[in-house]
Amino acid sequence: MTEKLPPAPTAAADDAPADPARRRLLGGIALAGAALAVGGCQSSDRGGSTGATSAAGSSALDAALREHIKHVVVIYAENRSFNNLFGGFPGLAQPLSALKPEQFQQLDRDGKPLATLPPIWHGLVPHKQTLDGRDYQIAEDAIRDIANAPFALHTPEGEPLPHALVTRDLIHSFYNNQLQINGGKNNGFVAWGDSGALVMGHYATGADNFALWRLAQQFTLCDNFFMGAFGGSFLNHQYLVAAQPPFFPDADKTPAQFQITQLEGDDPTGTCPKLADDSPASAMQGRPKFASRMALTPDFWAVNTMGPPYAPAFTKDPKNPALADPADPSTLPPQLHASIGDRLSAAKVDWAWYGGGWQLALDGKGVRGSHDSFPYGPNFQEHHQPLNYFRAFAPGTPARAQHLRDGGTGSEAATNHFIADIANGTLPAVAFYKPQGDLNMHAGYSDIAAGDAHIAAVIDALQKSPLWSQTLVVITVDENGGWWDHVAPPKGDRWGPGTRIPALVISPYAKKGHVDHTIYDTGSIQRFLNRRFGLEPLPGIAMRDKAMMAAGGPAPGDLTAALDFGRG
Repeated sequence: MTEKLPPAPTAAADDAPADPARRRLLGGIALAGAALAVGGCQSSDRGGSTGATSAAGSSALDAALREHIKHVVVIYAENRSFNNLFGGFPGLAQPLSALKPEQFQQLDRDGKPLATLPPIWHGLVPHKQTLDGRDYQIAEDAIRDIANAPFALHTPEGEPLPHALVTRDLIHSFYNNQLQINGGKNNGFVAWGDSGALVMGHYATGADNFALWRLAQQFTLCDNFFMGAFGGSFLNHQYLVAAQPPFFPDADKTPAQFQITQLEGDDPTGTCPKLADDSPASAMQGRPKFASRMALTPDFWAVNTMGPPYAPAFTKDPKNPALADPADPSTLPPQLHASIGDRLSAAKVDWAWYGGGWQLALDGKGVRGSHDSFPYGPNFQEHHQPLNYFRAFAPGTPARAQHLRDGGTGSEAATNHFIADIANGTLPAVAFYKPQGDLNMHAGYSDIAAGDAHIAAVIDALQKSPLWSQTLVVITVDENGGWWDHVAPPKGDRWGPGTRIPALVISPYAKKGHVDHTIYDTGSIQRFLNRRFGLEPLPGIAMRDKAMMAAGGPAPGDLTAALDFGRG
């Protein structure tokens, strides 16, 4: 017998917590996160970046937005810092080539500079891969004695690392990211990563071998765009759609109690997790080890990966395959707060989230992107589908059927339903697109060449479609994937912003060949949607704006500084 699901809440009801205790917790969402020093979790100031603020309050601009932008497309790739892909792009405010040693040298866990970088733990390319008839497998001992500085990823022979190779993954999590940022100094990436020297690596990129580079030359590249939340993919997907973490009521009374972070001190909002007794003292000896799993904060906010309550999920409810197993400690309960989807629906704006491989996963045919098998075919990551965590989109609801769509697979309209809708001119007014795992550029199970080519194919389809003349596209990634970046995130609230990431604004109305220095974060996508469609901002967006202004900086821009309606 199918379990009867509770009715989906209204958008208005989602804004408030269901009980006073949760209301008190939400009241703390805007607390400034304590920045951490590498040498012992001491507090320090996180420096802000500079940049022009977005255009504000212009009735002429608002009229131009309504007239010219009828479709907004968000392409959400994976796990690359700005430096990793664009550190050498012309016109940057802070290019890699201009850095002084104090801007890139990494500290050990005792706060002292490393003499050299550690090896790349477990190897740069741990699995054998064949490209153009040549076998690659780059083990841990193949590249050593790397200077304490950023470096171009390369083979043991000194050749640029091919973009089509899948490297090992790097840790990217909520607490690690704050330790790595270290008050804006960004000198803790090696010490608090798990991959040794790899975090400091960047690719040899340029117009000849990187489609995203060519698109950046043609349109607008944002060089002060920061991931909305500290840490990993799970939390940053949630920030994209809701501008806050999920919440797990009474987690300490459930099997999820073992997911709660153990911190130094009694402050549940702290950012200094306890180390395990056998954690290596130096980054030269290996990765740090922590005393707890660290998926939930001590006050029960989900900040590192947990699974959705609905299929496709990490587990299955033995009584109902449409649900995850609620007794599993990795399963979050359904979320009740509002999302950007609720805001769009309330304003009667048609929208959809297209998940690459969604239907394959529902059918049990998707290959999950775990790191236990290689190579990967079309794969699927359940925690990259953020709206599947919300009761408003539970199985059987009209909202789920209308808004959570299968993106299909591959880069051809015959198999990719998102590209097919582009070609047919049937995209909704707002479309979020999550490529399948092996096309999303995530280290560990994808490569940048495949993701780069796939995103270029999407843009090509848009440019050839009847929608192009009225479309704005944002291409970005969810988070930095653990890769180093030197630009200090601006001071914000408890959840972020985190490390700088690449973002492109592509449209007939995007400034051509432009580098936009405006400060943005992932929530700037919502800010643009709010402005274009007259939406009420979600609480997390308002809180972030307030926190950043209280810290002495501007609120993040709404992407309109990247547009020029005189040039469409």
